[in-house]
Amino acid sequence: MKDEELKKEDEALKAEQAGGKDQASETGEAKETEASNDIPETQEGTPDETEETEETEESTEQVPAGEKEEKKGFFKKKKDPRDEKIEELTDRVKRQMAEFENFRKRTDKEKSAMYEMGAKDIIERILPVIDNFERGLATVPEDAKETPLAEGMEKIYKQFRKTLEEAGVKAIEAVGQEFDPNYHNAVMHVDDDSLGENIVAEELQKGYMYRDSVVRHSMVKVAN
Repeated sequence: MKDEELKKEDEALKAEQAGGKDQASETGEAKETEASNDIPETQEGTPDETEETEETEESTEQVPAGEKEEKKGFFKKKKDPRDEKIEELTDRVKRQMAEFENFRKRTDKEKSAMYEMGAKDIIERILPVIDNFERGLATVPEDAKETPLAEGMEKIYKQFRKTLEEAGVKAIEAVGQEFDPNYHNAVMHVDDDSLGENIVAEELQKGYMYRDSVVRHSMVKVAN
């Protein structure tokens, strides 16, 4: 009986020892798996792959800008020669039209200046005739002003003046006006208390203007 009890006790101890070893092995394996899981995964490739990527990046960075522009220019669409010819002819026509417009304006200005000079020259030659008409009418006595000769001379003089006025010729106002060297030519000076300073007292010869320019200055006598 004692031998059987001892055998049972020995078997129970062996079983306990075997169970302890299995647990220890299991815990060890579990620790190893946890440690392997804790190791970080590196995404870096092999050294050869990293060197190749760096070389490709350097090569792309080292491409000069000129080659890029040449490539772009190579693939750029060329302009049609016909369009270039049309633009050239259009520009030439515009230039010729501008030159012709400038020529036309210049010739018109020159023509008007020549016309003004010619008209003024003719007017200067006619003015002495008007002066003689005025002098002749001034010498007619009062009792002879109603004679046919005097009336005819008066009518011709008025017609002459009207024609000149329609052509742009007008007399310069002088008597009673302030002396202006642009329109008046002072040949005498008098003292007259009834008139102000530098006032035209008398007109010795009429002055005339053609449009905006003076043909002949008025010959006047200035007071004070």
